[in-house]
Amino acid sequence: MNTHPKTGVVLVLSAAALWGTTGTAQSFAGGGLSPLWFGALRLLVAALFFALCFALRRGPRPAAPGTPLPRLALLGAGLSMAAYNLSFFGGVREAGVAVGTAIALGSGPVWAGVLQSLLTRQVPAPGWWLGTALAVGGGVLMTLAGGSAAAVSPAGVALCLLAGLSYAVYTLASQRLLRAAPPAAVTLYAFGAAAALALPAAWWQSGAPAPHPADVAAVLYVGVAATGVAYLLYSHALRHIATAPAVTLALAEPVVAFLLAVAVVGERPSAYAVLGLLLVVAGVLAVVRNELLGASRRARQGQATAAAAAPADAASSRDAADAGLRAPRVHPSP
Repeated sequence: MNTHPKTGVVLVLSAAALWGTTGTAQSFAGGGLSPLWFGALRLLVAALFFALCFALRRGPRPAAPGTPLPRLALLGAGLSMAAYNLSFFGGVREAGVAVGTAIALGSGPVWAGVLQSLLTRQVPAPGWWLGTALAVGGGVLMTLAGGSAAAVSPAGVALCLLAGLSYAVYTLASQRLLRAAPPAAVTLYAFGAAAALALPAAWWQSGAPAPHPADVAAVLYVGVAATGVAYLLYSHALRHIATAPAVTLALAEPVVAFLLAVAVVGERPSAYAVLGLLLVVAGVLAVVRNELLGASRRARQGQATAAAAAPADAASSRDAADAGLRAPRVHPSP
């Protein structure tokens, strides 16, 4: 899977940059949609985008005849994306935006490292743990820099932890599906199932939507660019890097959101928020360095193995040739 780690790193960071524009886009919405409806409709728009991409793609079908997609991974991708969408918005509503976002984003990489260790037997390197600790700590500092006087709801904390777990499960399930299907198909299956679950939940919780034109524009942008294109890039990235570094690198999202909030929305960050920004950048760079060093080490090990095998192969060829020379020649009878 770790074939082109540099490509994977660039793709994840590009996806995170698009994810980081979500908050700014929502700030320009008209306010006619509840957070649940905004999240559900972005899933629907993204699913339609993936359906278009899949219909226009060229090449073979998702899986060869007789090799169906793994049902457990398919179910996991759809349910986890729906769970992430619903639990994140519900958790933020219960725990508050600052605390909820910090818990959801911060717990994702930790869940990913634990799941990768348990399910794939690939324990992340110490460099990943260090970079993740820096990035998670910086993200928490950035999110909580404004302070929060409200009491934290245990239910909200649980929902946000579920959101982080759901995101990690989605990444693992998608990586499994990508072995048998193209990224457009994987994202279509996952987001189609997520939208089918999220839309009735939004209707049940918030009633019929009454969007303003600005809401429609914001949902279209977030659904196509900040969700559709971003998750397509992320799915391509999962073909090149492991789950744990992919989820950690996605923490570049709050960095982009922070910069846009300052440059576009006009927010004034505190000194603690700036310190958190620097910690996130340092953590992401540490994970990038760890991933690239690991790929370089694996490449050297592969070259050493090939070099060690070459003399043995040559010796085997010489032995075979000598055996052929020593073998008695049998002349055909007239």
